[in-house]
Amino acid sequence: MTSNAPSERAMARNIRLYPWFKFAQSLLFWQAVWFLYFQQTLSPAAAIAMYAVYDVSVTVLEVPLGLLSDKIGRKRTLIAAGLSGAAGSMLIALGDSFLIFALGQAVIGAGAAFASGTDSATLYESLAAAGREDEVEAEETRALQHSLWGFAISAAVGGAVALWSFEATFWAAAVAMLVSAMIAMSLTEPPHRMESDTPTETRAALRAALSQPVLRWIFVLAVAMYGFSHLPFVFGQPFIAAALSEVGLSAEATLVSGGVSAVMMGLSVVASLFALRLRGRIGLTRMLLLAFGMQIGLILVLTITQSWLAIAVLFLRIVPDALSQPFKMGRIQPLLRDEVRATYVSMQSLAGKLAFSISLLIAAGSASDVAEMPHADIQMILGWYVAAGLVIWTGLALTARRAGVDVKSQPAVSGAGS
Repeated sequence: MTSNAPSERAMARNIRLYPWFKFAQSLLFWQAVWFLYFQQTLSPAAAIAMYAVYDVSVTVLEVPLGLLSDKIGRKRTLIAAGLSGAAGSMLIALGDSFLIFALGQAVIGAGAAFASGTDSATLYESLAAAGREDEVEAEETRALQHSLWGFAISAAVGGAVALWSFEATFWAAAVAMLVSAMIAMSLTEPPHRMESDTPTETRAALRAALSQPVLRWIFVLAVAMYGFSHLPFVFGQPFIAAALSEVGLSAEATLVSGGVSAVMMGLSVVASLFALRLRGRIGLTRMLLLAFGMQIGLILVLTITQSWLAIAVLFLRIVPDALSQPFKMGRIQPLLRDEVRATYVSMQSLAGKLAFSISLLIAAGSASDVAEMPHADIQMILGWYVAAGLVIWTGLALTARRAGVDVKSQPAVSGAGS
């Protein structure tokens, strides 16, 4: 069945509002200090486990909520994402124990699960309804730029605010999530076809999607890049704290961490300005392998040194995402049918979070139960990640041509098994 077609003007408004929804959702004022906050109240091992709680909650909810989005629509799902993010941030701001913190992380995870896949599906379906499908890479890049600005601003502000109050960073994030929910309320539901009304048909459509070599290739890449993108997010804060303690500036850890996060987002915005041109020059396969290789190289630097050079390398953490995320989405969206669009992207995201969560739980077991995580622990953990990353990168490089990553495939069509 097909929903009543909204006006082209309404879809154009969706396209204009979408980057601002992403901007509001990226105002995570706690992003640069969350580990320091949990470590201060609990322990380094518990802080790592806390991030795993977030990922596990997303793991449990990601695909079910992707299915829900494909059934009930994009607008209501995005509203729920904003409200959940606000509620989770409030819980952490009010909490003082592992249990409350874990509950808050789980609710924030639910918000991420609501948005996962649905946000990009909203953009693509709005573009399709407006006859502008060919603009998907450009619009994904524009939305990413807004997200990066949101991350940069909130990191700098959050790092400074944390000098006064860690809890205030979570209150500020809660307000931002409420704003994102209000923006979602202003969207018009884009049309999407529902040809698979039963679970069996939905599973068949998902299997058909995964039968395409290019989607399988990007699936593996996305899973690996999720983990390597978030490794500096988890271990960067204790790394900065350890480096600062050596020069007697440990009290400034939150301010420096926020500054580092702000600079890394700013550099990623700059990278995104050149991303479309670079992608056209070197091709999609090389672009994606370059981005993944940069992630592995960054982790390698963190593994072998704890000097200020390594902190400077952290500035590049989000650059690989700026060089890959819009193009991964632009490549897979035309190949997916509407009734599994959010579900498929949620499955891809879920796989990345699940793999990373399992690895973090293993890492938490090898971390020292002391006040601050020593660099020796960080070095040992990250070394194993580098080895695994090199194996995966090599496999992807050897199979890219066979998968047809650079070959423009036909879009999914009604009734087709693609």
